[in-house]
Amino acid sequence: MEKLYILGLTGSIGMGKSTTAEMFRDAGIAVWDADAAVHELYTTHEPTIEQIAEIAPAAVGPEGVSREVLRNLLQADKELFPKLEKIVHPAIRMHRDAFLDKCRALGLRLAVVDIPLLYETDAQNWLDGVLVVTIDEAAQRARVMGRKGMTKEAFKMISDKQLPDCEKRARADFVIETKTLDHVRKEVQHIINEINGAALNA
Repeated sequence: MEKLYILGLTGSIGMGKSTTAEMFRDAGIAVWDADAAVHELYTTHEPTIEQIAEIAPAAVGPEGVSREVLRNLLQADKELFPKLEKIVHPAIRMHRDAFLDKCRALGLRLAVVDIPLLYETDAQNWLDGVLVVTIDEAAQRARVMGRKGMTKEAFKMISDKQLPDCEKRARADFVIETKTLDHVRKEVQHIINEINGAALNA
């Protein structure tokens, strides 16, 4: 069976990660999205919801876990974050491993895993390669502050947990500057061709 190449996709908030992931999907590549997995766990995974209700009852309602309420609680109580990570990280890992097992069973050559805190969680150790998306600081700030419900405090809290953009770029195997959609699309196809060509020649 052909070995699956697992490409990690990451980038600081507002750098264009979701758009880039969508372009991999458009090109027929299987993509696992950490944020989407968290949303699924927060809305449908009873064990996760119940455990979060124990540490942050105000964040849990009939629809599951409210990410907005949880974000406010995390800003107010710094000791809550490690407790949340202990609950969410193992569940996320199981979700991701199930996705990769399915990719292998289908005999896929390439799969993308979209992980916001990739280097921060040492995910590069089990990946075959890492793609970092980037944009200049002014464009990043404009994108982030244009999001619904985003505040300067929330932006700072998220940014403080992320490795600086320059360090990510220095450690990456591939870098895409998300200037225009056409540029990103071409770069994504170039990376797919490069990885698939290397897999064929291996």
